[in-house]
Amino acid sequence: MFIHADWAHLIFNMFSLYFLGQILFVSFSNYFGEESAIIHFVILYFFGGIFASFFPYARNHENPNYSSLGASGAVSSVVFAAILWNPTMKLALLFLPIPIPAYIFGPLYLAFEYFALRRGRGNIAHDAHIGGALFGIVYVLLIEPNKGSEFVQLIFN
Repeated sequence: MFIHADWAHLIFNMFSLYFLGQILFVSFSNYFGEESAIIHFVILYFFGGIFASFFPYARNHENPNYSSLGASGAVSSVVFAAILWNPTMKLALLFLPIPIPAYIFGPLYLAFEYFALRRGRGNIAHDAHIGGALFGIVYVLLIEPNKGSEFVQLIFN
């Protein structure tokens, strides 16, 4: 989680972490208070990164040529916690700057990651992104279960 392949990899991860992490931290601070927000954020980031590593490890532990590095899984946990906590915020990709509501962006992003994982090309650990996202979602549901029903209502209304 603390090593990156190149500067672009590091910058993209930190850019995402800075902007969505800031939104999530402010949301946590407003809801839980600043001290608890710090604890929740640290748990989310570090355990999200660890959990995100389980999927690539399970799939590749016998492959001596496989390597994986970066904070993408941990960042993905923060991104998806922010999406679940603030589903109406607008999100866009750097290379596709069309803002859409987070409750639409999140499922589309997970679908993209799933199909990219199935395709199996490139040097991106799509399974780590999915694992981090799942951890972020589950963590938010554990600390505030109502966020799940709010999210589902937005999708189906």
